[in-house]
Amino acid sequence: MRPPRVSVIIPNYNYARTIRQCLTAVAGQSYPDIEIVVVDDGSTDASPQIAEEFDVRLIRTANAGVSAARNTGVRHSTGDILFFLDSDIALRPDAVRRAVDVLESDPRIGFVCGIYDSVPLIDDGPVERYKVLHGHYWRRRTAGEVKAAYFSLGAMPRAAYDRAGPLDESLRDTEDVEYGARLSAVSTVLLDPRIVGRHDDDDRIGILLRKQYRRSVPLVALFSDRDRAGRPQLSDTAYRPRAVAGTALALTGLAAAPLWPVAGAVAVTAGVGAFVAEEWGLLRFLHATAGARALPLMAGLHTLMTATTGVAALVGAVRWTGSPSFRRRYSNPPATGGAVADV
Repeated sequence: MRPPRVSVIIPNYNYARTIRQCLTAVAGQSYPDIEIVVVDDGSTDASPQIAEEFDVRLIRTANAGVSAARNTGVRHSTGDILFFLDSDIALRPDAVRRAVDVLESDPRIGFVCGIYDSVPLIDDGPVERYKVLHGHYWRRRTAGEVKAAYFSLGAMPRAAYDRAGPLDESLRDTEDVEYGARLSAVSTVLLDPRIVGRHDDDDRIGILLRKQYRRSVPLVALFSDRDRAGRPQLSDTAYRPRAVAGTALALTGLAAAPLWPVAGAVAVTAGVGAFVAEEWGLLRFLHATAGARALPLMAGLHTLMTATTGVAALVGAVRWTGSPSFRRRYSNPPATGGAVADV
């Protein structure tokens, strides 16, 4: 039997900086039968022109968000397997082949996600190095069956996409977690650390904090949806609940210390202890990979990100309590049937 054809679907919005490296890596894959579909989501830079230098099917649309771009890519593809890839990631040469091997090994698998390499695609300094190392570590930590479909780097049979339906185009954030929760109710979603891509991440702490906050607030509604069969697990999150709670306790202790010094000191000690105990594996990994001199900065950055997650969770909880529409944010996924090719 012939090997299944793979459609690599790449949404793009103003990624002139990285799309050439992304497409060069896809063109260099060891897997024999690949088509490349680039969906340009209304870019204003030179990235569409760079994409045209390669043997790709380029679809240009008005800006509608990454979910719409991925759905458009599916409609314009012909492969048996859909490999989703962001345009700021360069795959290892064997990534597509490994994804196909996993999907072919068990028909119950509806999606297989990869992980980010521990080295950034373009190294822009310590903030980006922290984010890349943390992303690499936590995805390796959660390897195995998961409830989130990480579309930045992952593959699925076309039949699984048809069964679960298209991505929710109303979501410009959290679409991968929502889709994974929906898909895992009907099939297995795996995270496999053998499928690797090198990612160009954000390099400014303000951008990282804003993105983390924006993404974390609405996820309270998804994690709280008791009626959803594939509801994601808190243990699979990048910023772990016990670490978030420890950070919150430590910050509360600092705030209380001027009025109640002893109680404040106890709270700070307990909170820091909980944070370190929960993140000990990560801290050891950062020490081993980045070195002792970089560890204080990276630990500080991780604390800021964890604290931001806690603030976002609190805001999300307040909104969940007071807003029925917020509680129903993920209750009406799009209808199935969005995967029929129109080419």
